[in-house]
Amino acid sequence: VDLLAGLGVDIVITQRFTPDLSTVPAYDYMSRLKETLGLSHLLIGYDFALGKGREGNANRLTEIGKELTYSVEIIKALSDESGVISSTEIRKLVTVGKVAEAARLMDHPYRLQGLVAYGDRRGRTIGFPTANLNYAHEKVVPAGGIYACWAYVRGERHMAAINIGTNPTFTPDKQTLSVEAYLLDFDDDIYDETVTLEFVQRLRDELKYDSVTALIEQIGRDVQQTRELLGTA
Repeated sequence: VDLLAGLGVDIVITQRFTPDLSTVPAYDYMSRLKETLGLSHLLIGYDFALGKGREGNANRLTEIGKELTYSVEIIKALSDESGVISSTEIRKLVTVGKVAEAARLMDHPYRLQGLVAYGDRRGRTIGFPTANLNYAHEKVVPAGGIYACWAYVRGERHMAAINIGTNPTFTPDKQTLSVEAYLLDFDDDIYDETVTLEFVQRLRDELKYDSVTALIEQIGRDVQQTRELLGTA
């Protein structure tokens, strides 16, 4: 929605996909849009389809439009040297941690947003207090590892080193992934506040260390690499 707003879109209405909605024929759905929104012009992707059984493809929606008096504009596929750029390919790249490649295809960094939740506060005891992001688990999360990110909080941008993983040095039996952000040169209390992360570059895998000292030294190197990388971004 933020991206659309930046492009000049005034209103965004979301339609939640439910089992009931999946049974609605294309004609009935388009009739609803015409009646409730006064639809006059429909833009769709080249492979888009809606309605029961995906019957409402470009040809069918154009046919319905002639009866309901709305026009249809079909947006062609966007391609690069590797072929068609698709959301499926972008999700795959993010899932394996190739966030820089995903950003190139999207023309903006991949974003993850959530409220800062209380964690174990272990980072503060070793000199690197982190913000634990309570993100929507339906979102695609980059592969476990350390990332250089931009973090947006209270309308300001900060450099951030992000750990996605299970903290194997301290919690080797943990299964669920945590997203922890260390904001450089920042020490405000931001619990229950919204933080948006923009993933710029994956730095390395998450590793288990034999000592806390070794972990602290590696985090220091990660922070320095983040500072150097984002300082030129």
